[in-house]
This record gives sequence, C-alpha cells and structure tokens, in this order.
Amino acid sequence: MFGILLINKPQGITSHGVISRLRKALDTRRIGHAGTLDPLATGLLVVAVGPATRFLQYLNLEPKTYVSTVKFGQSTNTYDAEGEVIQTRPIPENLEQQINNSLPQFLGKITQSPPIYSAIKVQGKPLYEYARRGEEVEIKARTQNIHSYTLDSISGDEAIFTITCDGGTYIRSLAHDLGEVIGCGAHIKELCRTGAGQFHLNQAIPLDQATADHIIPSHQTLQHLPQIILNREEIDHIRHGRSVENPTPINNPKAVLMTPDSNVISIANVVKETELHPYCVIPYELFDQLIENL
Repeated sequence: MFGILLINKPQGITSHGVISRLRKALDTRRIGHAGTLDPLATGLLVVAVGPATRFLQYLNLEPKTYVSTVKFGQSTNTYDAEGEVIQTRPIPENLEQQINNSLPQFLGKITQSPPIYSAIKVQGKPLYEYARRGEEVEIKARTQNIHSYTLDSISGDEAIFTITCDGGTYIRSLAHDLGEVIGCGAHIKELCRTGAGQFHLNQAIPLDQATADHIIPSHQTLQHLPQIILNREEIDHIRHGRSVENPTPINNPKAVLMTPDSNVISIANVVKETELHPYCVIPYELFDQLIENL
C-alpha cells in the first residue's frame, strides 16, 4: 500500500494531527505530508503513504493557491484570528480603493518576515517557543515569489483574496503587511489552500472519510517526469543499486523507474541521457512483493 492521498484538512487540527489520524485509519506508521497548514487553515494537504514518502520531494507541488478572508482594523500577535488583538485602528472609508492600490507592491519577488508565531527554527528552537516566553529573537526576512494576489470581494471590514505563490510563503504575513501598508492593520480570519501544483482541492477527501481506496498510485502523481518501465533483470539491478541503460535518450535530469505493472521503484538520475542511476529507491524488502508475479 503506497501512493498519495489528497486530504481536505478541517479547521482546528494540526497537519501532524491529520497524519496521526490517518496512521490509525490506514494501520500504518509510514505516512508523511507536504506543506504544513496551520490549525486555523483548511484545505488541500498532500499526504504520502508507505514508500511513497520517499518520493514526496519529486511531486509537482508548486505554485500554491490560497483563498483567505482578511479582517481589517485589528492587528494580532499571530497575524491571524487565533492570536491576541494587540492594536485596533480606524478603517479608511475608501478601503477597497486602498487595497487595490496596494496589492501591486506584493506581486513578484517580495521580501517577507515570517510571523513570530511560526515553526521556523532559530538556534534549534521554533520561533513560537521564543514568542511564548516573551524572548526577543532575530527573524531573518525571506524572499518569496507571489504570482497573483487578487481581491475577490469586500464587505465592511472583511475582504476575500485569492493568492497564488511559491511554497514557503506566509499568507498570514501577507495579510499583516497589507494592513500595515494601508495603515489600519489586518489579520487572517479564514484561510483555505485550494491548490498545490498539479493537485486541487476538488480532488481531496474529507479526513474522516479517507480510506486506502482513495490512495492515488505513485506513477499517476509523477507524470511530469519521464517514466521508464523495466524488465525483471533491470529491476534486480536497481534493487542492488546498479545503473541500467535506456535505449532512448532522455531529455530530463530525473526519471521514474517502474515495474511492468506500473509500481514505482525508484527515482533515477539520468546520466549522459541514457544511463539511469538509482537515486531514491523503495526499501529493499519490498522488491520481492512487487516482482512476485512478473
């Protein structure tokens, strides 16, 4: 049992909490996720089951797309609704115009400081531990790429945005920084991830309904890479860490190596266009199961 699960994460649970529940539901310990969502956030969480955890880094997971509800006029210490309100300021009468005037400066390559209440580690400790103790710590700004930042609707002091960005972007910081530019403060009220690269929220399963039947085979999630089907002898070479030759040149630095029945056994480095050197390989003991009926 291995492949990818697309989960629609509910509000009020951590990404690790999702994994804990799935381990019980699927009766396996080997589960991991790509792209943490805060407890406040909902939406798409990409989860790998079994040996597919080894291939998470090769999935097409960018850019990310989010829909956020932002409340203006209040700043919080966490940049979202779960935090403490630390400042209240009047909202300009022309809020919609000021939002539209301000959004262009958040497009493209921007410099962003992560929230102090985040899991980024400084000297081995996550930032939120420093925040909870009231300790000062230097937070290094990061460069992020924002593909689009669109105002969808506005009602009173709340507005809904759709944001497409590279991984690692803090949507909470985008809301906070927008509020500071306008001068009234702002924080995230609701946040939903609707897309991650090739995956979309409409493909996701509610957490409490997820079963092994919903697992997507790994080869279907790695179609952006060349896929090479190996014979039994070649599979044995890969099993022992040896390279195999492909008769057709491959114009890509990576390739997916599969059994004839489409089970992924390795991500290979492509050397000189025809030599496939196994780089990321499923556990040795699983080979017998996969080639039993070949």
